[in-house]
Amino acid sequence: EAGSEDIDILPNGLAFISSGLKYPGLKSFAPDKPGEIFLMDLNEDNPRAVELRISRGFDLASFNPHGISTYID
Repeated sequence: EAGSEDIDILPNGLAFISSGLKYPGLKSFAPDKPGEIFLMDLNEDNPRAVELRISRGFDLASFNPHGISTYID
């Protein structure tokens, strides 16, 4: 809804999307909403972004994702 900041696509077609960057001088469509991470399966016929739940104990109020990358072990 407010646009994504970055995306990282894994070899298996799963895409992780960061959203909600707040930066001075950059228009924020949802200034009071924390950042989010979405998952999209690009193998589906009609892929859609699904918000991932972030574990308890994480400071969501200050979550401001700028970029995203994955590590495959």
